[in-house]
Amino acid sequence: MCCIIFMIERIKSKLFSFLKTRWAKTILVFLGVFFLLNFLFPPKINVHYSTIVTDSNGEILHAFLSSDEKWRMFVELKEITPTLRKAILAKEDKYFQYHFGVNPVAICRAVFNNITKKRRTSGASTITMQVVRMLNPEERTYWNKLSEILRAIQLEIFYSKDEILQMYLNLVPYGSNIEGIKSASYLYFQKSPDRLSLAEVTTLVIIPNRPTSLKLGTKNPLIVEERNKRLKTFQAEQLFDNQSINDALREPLLVFRHEAPKNAPHLSLRLKKQFPDEAIIVSSVKKATQAKVEQMVANYVNRTRVMNINNAAVLVINNQTMQVEAYIGSAGFNDNFDGGQVDGVQAVRSPGSALKPILYATAFDKGIITPKNIINDVPTNFNGFEPENFDRKFNGKVSIEFALANSLNIPAVKVVRDLGKSTLIEQLKKADFQTVKKQEKDLGLSIVLGGCGVTLEEMTQLYAAFANEGNWQKVTMLYDKDVKKKPSHTPIISAAASYLITDILAQIKRPDLPNNFDYTYRLPKIAWKTGTSFGRRDAWSIGFNKKYTIGVWVGNFSGEGVPELSGAEIATPLLFQIFNTIDYNTSGEWFHQPNAVVSRQVCAESGDLPSDYCSNKILDYSIKGISHTRKCTHLKKFYVNLSESISYCTQCLPVSGYKEKLYTNLAPELVSFYEQKHILYEKIPTHNPNCTRFFKIANNAPIITNPNNGSEYYISKNDSQQIQLSCQTSNDVKEVYWYLNDRLLQKTLSNKPLFFAPTVGKLKISCTDDKGRSSNIWVIVKEE
Repeated sequence: MCCIIFMIERIKSKLFSFLKTRWAKTILVFLGVFFLLNFLFPPKINVHYSTIVTDSNGEILHAFLSSDEKWRMFVELKEITPTLRKAILAKEDKYFQYHFGVNPVAICRAVFNNITKKRRTSGASTITMQVVRMLNPEERTYWNKLSEILRAIQLEIFYSKDEILQMYLNLVPYGSNIEGIKSASYLYFQKSPDRLSLAEVTTLVIIPNRPTSLKLGTKNPLIVEERNKRLKTFQAEQLFDNQSINDALREPLLVFRHEAPKNAPHLSLRLKKQFPDEAIIVSSVKKATQAKVEQMVANYVNRTRVMNINNAAVLVINNQTMQVEAYIGSAGFNDNFDGGQVDGVQAVRSPGSALKPILYATAFDKGIITPKNIINDVPTNFNGFEPENFDRKFNGKVSIEFALANSLNIPAVKVVRDLGKSTLIEQLKKADFQTVKKQEKDLGLSIVLGGCGVTLEEMTQLYAAFANEGNWQKVTMLYDKDVKKKPSHTPIISAAASYLITDILAQIKRPDLPNNFDYTYRLPKIAWKTGTSFGRRDAWSIGFNKKYTIGVWVGNFSGEGVPELSGAEIATPLLFQIFNTIDYNTSGEWFHQPNAVVSRQVCAESGDLPSDYCSNKILDYSIKGISHTRKCTHLKKFYVNLSESISYCTQCLPVSGYKEKLYTNLAPELVSFYEQKHILYEKIPTHNPNCTRFFKIANNAPIITNPNNGSEYYISKNDSQQIQLSCQTSNDVKEVYWYLNDRLLQKTLSNKPLFFAPTVGKLKISCTDDKGRSSNIWVIVKEE
């Protein structure tokens, strides 16, 4: 014990004596200055990496050159396999794990060899020193070598061994503009570093020292020779087992430089622009799905080009995660002739009829309509706006579900009018329709027929809300493995309204199913809606089931219309092909009816609750506590004489010689339609001409269809121009009276137009039927 104490005292004494010497003070000052400078000027790692976009599994989809025009793909620690690590360290720095950035033994050996042989035979550079040199390339002098040593020590202070090795593998040169083992691995072997064989690893290990003479693709035989020498060295050092070495020695080297991955180009460009400083962007896309859909779109457009339909775009959304699994912006990114670089997912186009589902769903939620409600599909003038159906035909009385399934235009515009244009616009704003937000003040009733700008992304997101009980959420294009269900959402419609829309759009026999469709025998069960824009410039088909929502747009980016272009015939076949491919083995799970959706009996003639006169009753869906409770009024009781030639009111009802009879209570617009088409209907007899009572009834007043209320007309002094007066009246009207500024102009039959010569100024035009019901409009007549 005494000896130990004595020894400690002697050491302390020697240490204190040494610290008083000039050398010790010099060393302490040097260390103090070094550590001060170390923390004042930490190492700057400012490497510009190539941006790479991967799929959800980490497979590279697309790679971009770095800002300094290098292929320098960032390698992650998980890609540095034990084989790669052992080979690199054995070749470059056996004592990497033990030194502090500098190997003193190697430096002394190098100095001795350089002095004795009078030339530089070895630089004694560790991996850390090589990283310093690659980060800051300098001329190889002794002074720079000293600086390199100090910087290497500094690097060891700030970073772990794994991080320094990672830097080395990211910066190591492979000739031309290729840097880093990941770049070399993909550009030569077309695989990630963690999938390289021992022979491939060894090949990439030996090249950095001679990147010019050992150039892959042109010097393969020489590379094999050098590779095998290194493998035998590994074998002598027992770095790998003999079987692995022997297999590697026999492995051929048939490689050359390949193009960098260029898949999903539109999505990749979008993500690179969105995240310019990220080296690795993990997208939500599934590489296999993306490749399949890309190929289907390219093949499909190759067939449609004979019709001058040259492009298409597709977006596939997973409804459970709201992540994009396939993103095809065009049929061919490199097709410069047909605008292949335009991103059709983000391009603003006209939606045609594709917005009708959100309109009807909103009307369901407001209680205005139910699926079986009857609406008149007849020519209608909406203050100068006179829409037509796609086939330019009219169907008379139709149900709401028929109107939606057949994409009828007049019923849709009527629902917009009754719902309120602003209500529909607010719904689209909730669903983040950017162009609608900008155009809001300029939009009219035509919005539901395609009179606004939308993108495929916005439309597909909207339909995904139907698959998620009316909850809208913006899609993400970045992968998140922790997503279970949508974390946040915006309810835009109720689950009940979503179910009603889905039920209508999932009908087995659909009018918008393409003629002679080849895949009819194995159609997946989906709900879908088509759309065709004015001028046949855009064809849409968007479908969804429990798992996916898929949006398809087909057309020309130039905006050129094509007579054959339609959502049903052109876009829908591609939609079904994609569903059949990516969701072929689906579980078949479908949407469950919410508790708020209940069945009730309604009159088949109106879709309203049956009255005492209704005999034909059917079942209809309704939303509990929301849907209207209107009583059916399609039949009305009249008192008529026994020959049914005269009708009576209660004031002129005779004592005898009359009977009660029910007549169909047709709307004026429907009566006018029947008259124009010569469709037979039972007319209500003329009211008793001897009755003196004046009927002041608000309901079923004449509808003035021409001229348009608030219109301006210009007349010339020299021409005798005339304006047409026409109206629509109810079933019980035979004659109408026209007034100009409250002065009688003329009496006419209810279905006959009248012409008059206008005078300059503001005119009040009135129409009164033979029941005393009136309507008024105002027009302005100006002189040219």
